[in-house]
Amino acid sequence: MGFMPRPPILTLSDIALTFGGKPLFEDVSLAVHLGERLALVGRNGSGKSTLLKVIGGLVQPDAGTRFLRPGESVSYMEQDPDLAEYSSLRAFAADRLEPREEYKIEMVAEGLNLNLDADPARASGGERRRAALVRLLASEPDLMLLDEPTNHLDIDAIAWLEEYLRATKAVFILISHDRAFLRALTRSILWIDRGDLRWLDKGFEAFEDWRDEVWAQEDLASHKLKRLIRDEARWAVEGISGRRKRNMGRVRRLGELREEKASHIKRQGTAKLAFEAGSKSGRLIVEAEGVGKAFGDRIIVRGLDVKVMRGERLALVGPNGAGKTTILNILIGREKPEEGWIRTGHGINPVVFDQTRSALEGEKSLWETLTEHPDLNVSGRSDQVMVRGKPRHVIGYLKDFLFDEKQARGPVKALSGGEKARLLLARLMARDSNLLILDEPTNDLDVETLDLLQELISNYDGTVILVSHDRDFLDRTATTTLHLPGDGRATAYAGGWSDLAAQGAKLASEIRMKPVGKMYEKRMAPAAAVESAPKVNLVKLKALEEEMENLTDEIAKLEGLLADPDLFTREPAKFEKATAALLARQERLGEVEEEWLEGSG
Repeated sequence: MGFMPRPPILTLSDIALTFGGKPLFEDVSLAVHLGERLALVGRNGSGKSTLLKVIGGLVQPDAGTRFLRPGESVSYMEQDPDLAEYSSLRAFAADRLEPREEYKIEMVAEGLNLNLDADPARASGGERRRAALVRLLASEPDLMLLDEPTNHLDIDAIAWLEEYLRATKAVFILISHDRAFLRALTRSILWIDRGDLRWLDKGFEAFEDWRDEVWAQEDLASHKLKRLIRDEARWAVEGISGRRKRNMGRVRRLGELREEKASHIKRQGTAKLAFEAGSKSGRLIVEAEGVGKAFGDRIIVRGLDVKVMRGERLALVGPNGAGKTTILNILIGREKPEEGWIRTGHGINPVVFDQTRSALEGEKSLWETLTEHPDLNVSGRSDQVMVRGKPRHVIGYLKDFLFDEKQARGPVKALSGGEKARLLLARLMARDSNLLILDEPTNDLDVETLDLLQELISNYDGTVILVSHDRDFLDRTATTTLHLPGDGRATAYAGGWSDLAAQGAKLASEIRMKPVGKMYEKRMAPAAAVESAPKVNLVKLKALEEEMENLTDEIAKLEGLLADPDLFTREPAKFEKATAALLARQERLGEVEEEWLEGSG
């Protein structure tokens, strides 16, 4: 008797679903077998989460059937679970378990660093999502539906989850923007693209080449179709008038070709993100020496020594609660250290991307969010936004970020997490800046938008300080990584996450052998020592700072003059004089900066 393969554990047949009057997908079919480890990918708004809910039986399709093999279980990880009925996160996580199985939630919660006794009413969004993940993993379903499980997880928790999923025998379908996570875990790809569901029997590392090949084939077919329409249209005009006899078959063919072209769903573009640096800052952005900070008995950092120079990309990494955002705020001057020194360079013009999206007001429309912002509508026009000094119509600018005209008048609170991130980026990118502060910028972004954000950060003609748990993002963007293990120490490494991880064993041994603070050549100075430190000639420093400001202003004016492409032809003598003056002032600015750094050290 031959081997009889077992039927799939879940089947979708000819699924169709309309959302808000718009077809989300049509004729979608899917068979999920034992052993599958699927990456579900697609643009924000393509229907990934909705499809997972259809697979989980949480959303009923308009047409088609869903079949779950008897005896099999499926569970969906909720992104924003309702905890109102539960007294603690523990009660929520254990809701589906028998009392004798509740030990499982303890094991999972430890790996995800979640306090199960926390009050749900006071739990953060990240704690709520981790509670939903604990609940799903502890219930051990046959098919796990994981919707952005790494959002709000720190790198240690992501590594733990990666190992858990690598070892599980369960089938899982995974939505994530974390490339490293997807590459490590997936064996096949489901791609939702303009209502169609495509399947590839390869892991996520093959996705981008596959996607680009599909799009290239589409572009070629579209080009051929346009050429055929053009030829048929020319015949319809020239042939008919020349022979004065209508060939109705060819006329109908032309109409059919035009209908075919009209039926092609246009690919969603890539968000036109563009970080353009404004006026140049000084060479020094910020320097910390012996910086210390604590909240009560809890030490956030001790003996922090770091210098950030113009053009650098500094990443802060570490577990949740390690104090990354606190240290970020100290570096940019939002908080003061209790010990040590912070020196900030001159001419710094920062913009801040906040992971909580707190800069957005939910009741305002997207239109109002841009046109009513005092920094972005200096023209006073109700339909314009100033984009790096140039007026743009708000609809056109929003379309650059993949929003349509209907969304422009809708409230911010109706947007998905990824759409809110894009809107906040749209606001930031309209402003001139030379320092980007990015606190968890990758949450909820789709892969294509994340791609472009990484590229733009790398090409940004300014300085970037960022906090992220996304290992691939760190490798692509960071030139220096500051590791904060959570016990008060901070160690800087050249490069991104992979460079840090390559030295992880050595770092771990140093942590075990040396007490806090011993890893640093420069020790944290006690408060009294700071107060009794030698006084620098403040009059001299003040004069140097004023000269730097004057030189920076003069350089900006000269650069503006030389930006005129016709100046050399029209007034060559003036061009040569301005060029010489610019070079002289740039050289002098470098000398003054060095003198200021030595005097303030």
